[in-house]
Amino acid sequence: MKKILASLLIIGSFSCKKAKKDADKTEENIVEVVKPEVKLYTFSGGNVRANMLEIFSQDTTYTGQSKEFADAFYVISHPKGNLMWDAGLPEGLVGMPEPFTDPSGAFTVSRNDSVVNQLASIGMKVDDIDFIALSHTHFDHTGHANVFAGSTWLVQQAEYDFITSEETQKNNADNYNAIKELQNTKKFSGDFDVFGDGSVVIKSMPGHTPGHQVLYLDMPEHGPLLLSGDLYHFYENREHKRVPSFNFDVDQTKASMAAFEAFAEEKGAKVYIQHAKGDFEKLPKTPNFLK
Repeated sequence: MKKILASLLIIGSFSCKKAKKDADKTEENIVEVVKPEVKLYTFSGGNVRANMLEIFSQDTTYTGQSKEFADAFYVISHPKGNLMWDAGLPEGLVGMPEPFTDPSGAFTVSRNDSVVNQLASIGMKVDDIDFIALSHTHFDHTGHANVFAGSTWLVQQAEYDFITSEETQKNNADNYNAIKELQNTKKFSGDFDVFGDGSVVIKSMPGHTPGHQVLYLDMPEHGPLLLSGDLYHFYENREHKRVPSFNFDVDQTKASMAAFEAFAEEKGAKVYIQHAKGDFEKLPKTPNFLK
């Protein structure tokens, strides 16, 4: 009987120790995930009137129509640094007495304020921007990019090769000149997690240009959102998956649209179409911000 009692005591003691050890392991595995405080500031980089809306489709859907576009740029503030996303229209437009219409007549553009003045509204200076990333290198997204020559340019290798090529420098010199001062570059191919914690992620979505990209943000209070770049220009184009006639690659664009929508659904992300005036107006403007 004594031997039996001793055995039971040993087994009971072992069981208690194992239960405590398992409980300790469980406590170790329960780690509270605290999202970093990410803030989104929205600015106007000017206004665009598309006088020939038909160029935003592969067919004649929009023939004879025109549309007013917003031209936003953004600052994303993260505990590890500040990122500027896109750069609006050329700052040479600031102070012009009348909007400017390009020689083809396709676009009429204007811009009211400089990036330096707009950064000052949130207490920032040019030197406070650690990174600049452009959804792509068309003229309405690179306007003040050269101001940030001291920042690191986050760019898809394909976009960098495209915009710095001899062909672009020769045939589209204005597009190249808009980014030529950005010599401090971080080139990559595919998605890029800017701060390494999943809160600010550049997503590769080629087609509009060879290295077109969009931006995913995961903010503690506002939740996940996606800034579209020029994957879509207005609501109807997103609804019907229409591809502009001037896109670099139609098939790539359609594949990117499918990937974008799948990712947005997976993350439950709100989508903001950067050129859509309605979406621009939804986002608070400085000195307000989303966080």
